[in-house]
Amino acid sequence: MFFEVTDRALDPQGLIDRVRRDESGAVLLFLGVVRDNSLGRRVLWLEYDAYPEMAEKVMRQIAGEALARWPLTDIAIQHRTGRLEIGDASLAIAVSSPHRREGFEAGQWIVDRFKAIVPIWKKEVWEGGEEWIEGEMLPHEA
Repeated sequence: MFFEVTDRALDPQGLIDRVRRDESGAVLLFLGVVRDNSLGRRVLWLEYDAYPEMAEKVMRQIAGEALARWPLTDIAIQHRTGRLEIGDASLAIAVSSPHRREGFEAGQWIVDRFKAIVPIWKKEVWEGGEEWIEGEMLPHEA
């Protein structure tokens, strides 16, 4: 498993290579990408800040929870910090599993859980202003 908070551009192919296993029939990749709009405003760029050691610890926790729920063969997660331009990838999650259904289910769950509990903060900068945005708060699923 691999977990990283970095100020460098994310490496989606590197994450795929990290999780691909011969016993896995599915490798899934999710990329969260900076879009040019939010709440009807034209977004100019985003800025992310994090407590990297804690964020990586929580990523490991999420991976452990996912492995307890689905038969995954591996998980890798990266999140970028600093200023990100429109089109830049901010979050990359790769999972491998024996079958696609479990991979898709686990991948979506990991993204939702990540957004709910990982200590990473986002500032949106738009025409005429800026604002720190709180993450999605989702209930813990048992």
